[in-house]
Formats: sequence, C-alpha cells, structure tokens
Amino acid sequence: MKRVAALYLPLWPIERLRQAERRAGARPEPAYDVLPPPGPPLRKPAQHEGHWRPGARWAREDLSAPGPASRPGVAAGEAASLVTSIRNGSRIEIAAACPAAQALGLRPGMAVTQARAQVRGLDIRPADPEGDLDSLHRLAILAARRWSPVVALSGSDGLFLDLTGTAHLFGGEERLARHVVRLLARTGFTAQVAVADTPGAAWVLARHARERVTICPTGKQAEALAGFPPAALRIDETAVELLKRLGIERIDQLAAMPRGPLVRRFGGATVLRIDQALGHISEPLDPVIPPEAIVARQRFAEPIATAEAIEHWLGQLVPGLTAALEGEGLGVQALECIADRVDGVPQRIRIGLARPSRDPAHLLRLLKRRIEDVEPGYGIDAIALHVRRAAPLGPEPVVERLDEEAAPDIATLVDTLATRIGLRRMWRMRAVESDVPERAAARTAVLDPPERGGARPKIDDVGQLDRNPALHPWHPEWPKPARLLRRPERLDHVIAELPDHAPRRFTWRGQPHRVVRADGPERIHGEWWKRTAEAEQVRDYFRVEDDAGRRYWLFRRGDGEQSATGDLSWYLHGVFG
Repeated sequence: MKRVAALYLPLWPIERLRQAERRAGARPEPAYDVLPPPGPPLRKPAQHEGHWRPGARWAREDLSAPGPASRPGVAAGEAASLVTSIRNGSRIEIAAACPAAQALGLRPGMAVTQARAQVRGLDIRPADPEGDLDSLHRLAILAARRWSPVVALSGSDGLFLDLTGTAHLFGGEERLARHVVRLLARTGFTAQVAVADTPGAAWVLARHARERVTICPTGKQAEALAGFPPAALRIDETAVELLKRLGIERIDQLAAMPRGPLVRRFGGATVLRIDQALGHISEPLDPVIPPEAIVARQRFAEPIATAEAIEHWLGQLVPGLTAALEGEGLGVQALECIADRVDGVPQRIRIGLARPSRDPAHLLRLLKRRIEDVEPGYGIDAIALHVRRAAPLGPEPVVERLDEEAAPDIATLVDTLATRIGLRRMWRMRAVESDVPERAAARTAVLDPPERGGARPKIDDVGQLDRNPALHPWHPEWPKPARLLRRPERLDHVIAELPDHAPRRFTWRGQPHRVVRADGPERIHGEWWKRTAEAEQVRDYFRVEDDAGRRYWLFRRGDGEQSATGDLSWYLHGVFG
C-alpha cells in the first residue's frame, strides 16, 4: 500500500530569515529595559475621534509593554513582530508573518499600510520568494538522500515524501516523522508531518491537524478528513466561497454529493481534488532528482605499480572529467584522486584550486606533482577522480596577452604553490584606512583583486600638485619597515630626553643598544572614532640606528608632557633591513 508523508513548514520564510541573521551576526534589538516617560492612560475615543479597534489599542502601546521574551510563542532575543512584504501590482502586501505578528491580527495578504497603522514598531523586511524556494529545493535534495528516494515540492512551504517501502528502515512511520520534526527543530525550523495513503490527505492533515505528527491509518483517510473544511483540499477560492453559500462546511458533506452536479457547477478540478484525497484517483508526484556526483573511474585487468603507468591513466581520466564538468557548466574547486590498492588500502591525492577551473592541462599538471605521494604497494586495481567541490563556471572571455596593461592571471601559480604548502598558508595583504600601523594592513584571499588608489596625475597638473599638496592623490609618509613585529615589544632601561628626543640607549631582548643616529618624532593619535579609550592616546615614533649599524622603528606612549596621553613606556615595533 502506498504511503505518503507531507512535511509542512508554516514559518519557513520567517525562520529562514532569522537563521541568516544569526549566521551574519546578532541584530540589535530595542532596549526594553529602558522605560519611556509615562504617557496618558488609555481611554476609549469619543465618537468623533473614529471607531474603536483592538489593533488601535495595541498600536498605542509603547515600549513599557512586555518585551518579546515575555510574549507567548516568542523566544528571547527575537523580534516581537516580524513580517515580510512583497509587491502585488500597485499594492504592497504581507508575504509572511511571525507568530507574534499573527497574534496581533496580521495575516499574509494584508496591506502593509494597514499593518503599520495597527501595530506600532512593526519590523518589515523584503520577502525573498526565489531564495525561499531555492532553500526548500535544497532541503528536498537532502530528504531524497536521507529518508526517501521520491521527494516532491508541495507549494512553497512543504514537501511530499513517498515512504512506500522505506519507513521500516527508520523504525516505522511515526518514529521517522518525529525524527524529521526534531531534526528541523534543532536547526530552528517549525515543522508538522502527516502520513496518509494519498498526498491530498497528507496535505490536509499536515496543515490543519493540531498535532505536530499525525498518522492516518491505512484506508481511513475518509474518516480522518471528514471534519475539515473544503478549503483544505487545495481547491479554487471561488469554489470555496460558493460552497459556503450552499452550506457545505465539511469535507464529508462535499464527498457525499453526486459527482455529476459537482462537475457542472464547480468544474472538474474540484472533483479531482476530492477523489485524489480519498484515494479514488492517483496523484503522481514530480520528484526532485538529486544531482549525481561527477566521477571518472578506470579499473585495470592487471594491477599497475609504476609512476609512469599512474601518470598515463591520469592523462586518460582528466579529459573525460573535464568534459563532464563542461556539460554541467561547472568548474572544479576540490578534486580527490583515489587509487585502490590490491590490499584494500586506498591512496588519496587531494588538490584544491583557488578558482573554479576545468582546464585539463592544468588539472593534470597538479596531479602529476603529487604522484610521489602514492604508495602502490603490491599494485593498484583502480583509479578514480572525484569532484568534491564545484562551482558554476561559464564561458571565459579571451584575454589579449599582447596588451601590456592586462593583469597577469596568477591562478595557475597559486594552485601550483598550494599543492606544496597549502592554500591556507597563502594570502595577500590589502591596505586598510588607518593611521595605527598594526591596523593599516589586513589579510585577504590570494586572488582578490587589489584595491586601486587614485589615478596618476597628468603632466600638466604636476606644478599645481606641488603648489597645493591637498590635491595630491597620495600622501607622503615617513619611511616605515616593510615588516612589523606581531606585537610591539617593550624596551627596558631606556634613556631619553623629554619631550621630543629619541632615546640614547635602550635594551631589547636582553641586549643593550646605543643609539648613534635618530630621526623623529612622527606623532600618531589614537582612533577615537573606533575606540573611546583612544581619545587622548598618542604615540611618538622614531627611526634609530645603533652603533652596530642596525636600524629600528620604536615609539613612546605619550607626548612627554601630559600624563593622559600615555605612560611614557617605550616599545619596538619593527626592524629595517
């Protein structure tokens, strides 16, 4: 007997939005612990002041009302009233509403202007129907790989799972359904699951039953659906309104009517939905097909054990792999080569690419450099290339290499070095707008394009730039060491004349140094707009040279006059040369 489970996600858009915010960072919430000044007590308005609505009272409630955590159904730290909006023609409507907003009378399809007038401080976000549907499609692929081979989308907020012949693998239908509900709850999503003989019956029970898990016995869908309204059968709104006028308020009343008059008055779609839910007509599912992993595999009649043989067969497998990637419009980012030995111990070669690629010559070159890591033992029975991570890669434009201004493509160089030292050990430095030396540079991905500064001045503008330094596209700076210490190291036994002279003598890492030449100071103030504690902080930097010819870059905390600017301690920040 066929058994179908309907998975219903009533708050999918709202909970997906909150999950994205948690990953991106906590969103600041209003401070409910700070009470506003008391206002006039609530009163019923006079007749000339307009009609009294329950929402009007809620709209005039201020922040002295209980916070989000004290309202039923809302967890601490979450927004009290969150809705998403979507444009429908010239009207902006509510697409989805959280439980707190639904408790205040807000429903999908309501005008946003009406919702704002009804609820004060409403949090409105733009809806993302395409993103919701794409995330639901990924959930369907996950369900098809873990729970059922046949999974289909049921609208934009649910799934159909064909459990025929698979429920016993998970301990039965009820145990599987509760496992799905608990798993989604741990990831922050509310779910309801119903299992029945038909998709239509499972749809009704999942969306209208009060329990999180509903199991309809085999052949009892007519009795299970008897008390629900006809609107639960996915029929047209016009037919639902006409049924209400005729006094038909339950599914059992609709199912008892003869089919001929129903078809003439309501059309064949209404009768089709009734018969599909009751099991008189089958309802096929349009399954979501998970993408298959791209693999190139070769088995050998006789084991191979030499590096030349492995290189030869890699040269045969890589073009077929890149052809499969081209057919899917993908580029490989992580590739794994598995060589199965005779004794059952696999040998693995893993390579990662800084950028998606399907160039067979480049991939083969990277694999050849790692052949020495393979220990063939008594021989290798098979070699397989597995694409572990891929990304969309469309046609690439042809770059004119004769153009001197064309930026060189260093992706192949990065991949070559990454096979030796690893991609995590490679980075590129980028400039950061900051006067503090340790904050003026930061690491970035090795292939990220460098930020370009201002345009170079024209020859005619050189005289003007010399006369007005403010127009210069770059600012002249004092010479600084190319590499700084990870942290400034404190100096001991410093002898210096205050307030503006360099030290005459200092001790660094237990070794005394006598200064023979010095230049400075270069004063750097604290970034008070980033940290309040740096409002009065000052550093005076000096370039010094000791009697051995070594040059250092050191600074003093404070200006030497006011104690609020620093404690006059000395630090070494970099070494020249």
